[in-house]
Amino acid sequence: MIKIHTLQHVEYETPGSIEAWAKNNEFEMSFTRFYVSAELPELNSFDWLLIMGGPMSVHDEDKFPWLKREKEFIKSAIENDKVVIGICLGSQLIAQQLGAEVYPNEYKEIGWYRIQTTIHASDDDLFSPLPRAFQAFHWHGDTFTLPDDALHLAETDACKNQLFIWKEKVIGIQFHPEITQPLLKNMIDNGKSELKNEKYIQPADYILEQTELIAQSNDLMESILNNMKNKFT
Repeated sequence: MIKIHTLQHVEYETPGSIEAWAKNNEFEMSFTRFYVSAELPELNSFDWLLIMGGPMSVHDEDKFPWLKREKEFIKSAIENDKVVIGICLGSQLIAQQLGAEVYPNEYKEIGWYRIQTTIHASDDDLFSPLPRAFQAFHWHGDTFTLPDDALHLAETDACKNQLFIWKEKVIGIQFHPEITQPLLKNMIDNGKSELKNEKYIQPADYILEQTELIAQSNDLMESILNNMKNKFT
């Protein structure tokens, strides 16, 4: 049985549809919930590492002292050849541990925006299910430079580095393909103050109405996870 350990930073940013997929495929999931405890497992106790999003920055170690230990843990997981998947903040943490710079993006990007994939995505056996362009949900203010030796797989008008893969097993996803209706509502309820009238920020009502896009996102996430399951199990 494949064991996935999840690093969750805030209560309202859960693994969403990934958790449902793991259950359906009889993968075992364990959690470090940093808002409760910063206890981390032994590296030999899991196979895949999943790193979720959160409102904090990778640079907020003064506010969240556990970030330093989390970064060291992520680096160790990468060095020990684990499958490592980071979403939003998780992708930024991975990028930083691979030597990239994480910094404020020119624009905050919150809502459903069009993603364009690169030639590297269509050539990659994990990401070939992704269409040339699709709508995805975003909630981020920071971005990162592309790590050395990483393949750039997707971008939006507001943010260039939306998806990358590093040496086959390490994946950074800036957007939120795991989004579900309850997860979306919880993120909006907890982040209403960020929903301002800006170029790449959509109103809450519009965001919540896009139920078809949620289903499409989950289908894409499931396709990628199925490819990963076939390749790494």
